[in-house]
Amino acid sequence: MTEPEPESEPQPQSQSEPQSGEQVLAHGGGVWSLRVPIPDNPLGHTLVHVVDTDRGPVLVDTGWDDPASWAELTTGLGTLGLSPADVHGVVVTHHHPDHHGLSGAVREASGAWIAMHAADIAVVRRTRESEPGTWLDYLARKLTAVGAPEEHLAPLRAARAARGRMRTLPGLRSALPDREIVPGELLDLAGRRLRAVWTPGHTPGHVCLHLEEDHPAGLPGHGRLFSGDHLLPGISPHIGLYEDPDDATATDPLGDYLDSLERIGRLGVAEVLPAHQHAFADAAGRVRELLDHHEERLTGLLTLLATPLTPWQLAERMEWNRPWDRIPYGSRNIAVSEAEAHVRRLVKLGRAEAVPGTDPVEYVAV
Repeated sequence: MTEPEPESEPQPQSQSEPQSGEQVLAHGGGVWSLRVPIPDNPLGHTLVHVVDTDRGPVLVDTGWDDPASWAELTTGLGTLGLSPADVHGVVVTHHHPDHHGLSGAVREASGAWIAMHAADIAVVRRTRESEPGTWLDYLARKLTAVGAPEEHLAPLRAARAARGRMRTLPGLRSALPDREIVPGELLDLAGRRLRAVWTPGHTPGHVCLHLEEDHPAGLPGHGRLFSGDHLLPGISPHIGLYEDPDDATATDPLGDYLDSLERIGRLGVAEVLPAHQHAFADAAGRVRELLDHHEERLTGLLTLLATPLTPWQLAERMEWNRPWDRIPYGSRNIAVSEAEAHVRRLVKLGRAEAVPGTDPVEYVAV
């Protein structure tokens, strides 16, 4: 997911951007996008891409597991003369429920294979095999450690006690993929050249997919890129922590993301087909904007950390797309995760450090 967000400037519309109410868009060369709604989310929809192959249509992502979303996916496929039963395979850019959610329903309808990077397959497997209470306990511990107030922790404890509510956690019903996407290798898509590019940061196993074919409209550059949430035209994707109750390793998701951005910028693609908003050109220019944005944000956080702060206090003071008191409960968890990821990057760069003896831990610029 990509919310809450820092403020970002509106981006010019691409000729490939769907107009209001247009659910299906042809991108040429046997590629279409379908708008599949995300319930109760300001992003509005996921762009599910359909790629024609010699063995049948392959989907890049599927959308949220919701009856209305399934109906829209089915309707969109019907516009192309297809049904879910016709789908040959599903390539998932990452494990988040607005991308992977309907994969299982597609597989049930068609017998399609589902492919995902091994790191995100591991997340899906852990989520399916763990008791929901394990994740709620983990989240409560994490939020306590970063300085969340008691009024924020209370609903988690209530959900932990109410076992029926725990079954609603996203991801519990996600299908286990049966194929592994191997970075650098071509996927097994008959008649197409689709190469996986590992782009960790948004999730540990996020992949972009490079369609190494001439652009159907003759745009200059090296093919097209299905970018998932890694590269979006007007949004900086959420970079939080890689959540895992069983892993004590201190990862650096923001560092991973920045390295991945530079790798994508070097591809020189003609057009980007993201999972949200609209298609766009000049991937390298957008990469530069995002690299500059994160450097400016890190510099701004150092100013805030002139006074020792917990990650929660830092999140309260950071600039989001709305005031802190208007950010919904769940999005505050996302925001504090992003704050901690940025602090972790500053510590790794030697620009901030933990204050000894503080509990919850505070950080200060150095």
